[in-house]
Amino acid sequence: MRGAVLYGPGDVRFEERAAPVIIKPTDAIIRISATCVCGSDLWPYRGLQEIAEPTPMGHEYCGIVEEVGSAVRSVRPGQFAIGSFFASDNTCPNCRAGYQSGCQHAEFVGTAQAPVLRVPLADGTLVATPGLPSDDLVPSMLALSDVMGTGWFAADAAHVKPGDTVAVVGDGAVGLLGVLSTKLMGAERIIAMSRHEKRQAIAREFGATDIVTERGDDGATRIREMTDGIGADAVLECVGTQESMMQAIRSIRKGGYVGYVGVPHGVALDGEQLFFAHVHLHGGPAPVRRFLPKLIELVWDRKINPGRVFDLTLPLDQVGEGYRAMDERRAIKALLRS
Repeated sequence: MRGAVLYGPGDVRFEERAAPVIIKPTDAIIRISATCVCGSDLWPYRGLQEIAEPTPMGHEYCGIVEEVGSAVRSVRPGQFAIGSFFASDNTCPNCRAGYQSGCQHAEFVGTAQAPVLRVPLADGTLVATPGLPSDDLVPSMLALSDVMGTGWFAADAAHVKPGDTVAVVGDGAVGLLGVLSTKLMGAERIIAMSRHEKRQAIAREFGATDIVTERGDDGATRIREMTDGIGADAVLECVGTQESMMQAIRSIRKGGYVGYVGVPHGVALDGEQLFFAHVHLHGGPAPVRRFLPKLIELVWDRKINPGRVFDLTLPLDQVGEGYRAMDERRAIKALLRS
C-alpha cells in the first residue's frame, strides 16, 4: 500500500507503507473513500512543528468499513462511517462529559492519507451514516471528520446563541465552517475576518453579514468600531498564532466568550491583561465525536454543505501538490481520492 509520508519541510512523498491490519479486538479497518490535507498539516510541512522521523500523514477520513475486531459492535463491514482524528472509547469520564478528544485512552489517528486506515477504539470513534451516501455528499461527510466539527466546537465553546454578534478570526476551512456553525446557532451578525475574495464569498454564502480585512490590533479596533465600542458577544479564534489570539481577545466585549481551536504556536498570554479583560476562554482539540450524529443528520438531509470548502480535488498520489497548493494559498482545502 502507498501513502503520504512527511520527511521534512516541504517534503511530502507518496510511497510504500505497510497496509494496516487488525491489531486489537477494538480496531476497525476502513477503505478510504476520501481524505484531505488539513491546515494543521501545514505546521510541520512548513517546518514550524518539528518531526523526529519520516511521518505518515492524514487525520481526516471517511469510508467503507472493511473489517472489524471481535469486540466491535457499533459498526459492521459494508457500512459507510466517519470518525474523529482522536480515537476515543466514548465511555470514560472525559468522554461522558463530552470531551472525547481528551479521552483517558485517546489515540491519535494520523495515517489517513492512504487507501486504507486502521481506526482504534472503533465503537467509540466511528459513526455510521444512515446508508451509503451519494458521491456528491462524500466531501461534506469528510468535512465532518475534522473541520466542520472543529468549527462547530469553536462556536459551541464561544457560547454562540440566537441574536449574538460574532467575529470569526481566520478564513481557512475551520474559520469558514465556524461562520456556518454560528449561523446555524442563530447568530444575528457574523463578522468574517478575511482578505481573500474567494474565501470572503464562501463566508457570505455560509452566513457572514460583514467582512473585515484588517488584522491584529487594527482588526480588533475595527470590530469595536462596528459594535459601538462594545466588542463582539463571541469570537471564534481559528488560526493559532499570537496575533490571532490577541486579536480575538481584544475584539470581545466584557464577559464575552472566545472559542479557540487554532492549534497554538508561540502563543503566550498576559495574566494581568486577561484578569481585567473579563473574557471567557475555552477551546482545545475539538471533541468531534460529540457532534458527529447531529452533523451527519444535517448533511444527510442536505441542510448544510460543508464540503463547499474543498476547492481542489486531486488523486491521492498527488498529495504533494495538495500540500503545495494550500501552503501557497492557491487552495482553501485539498480533497484527496484514491
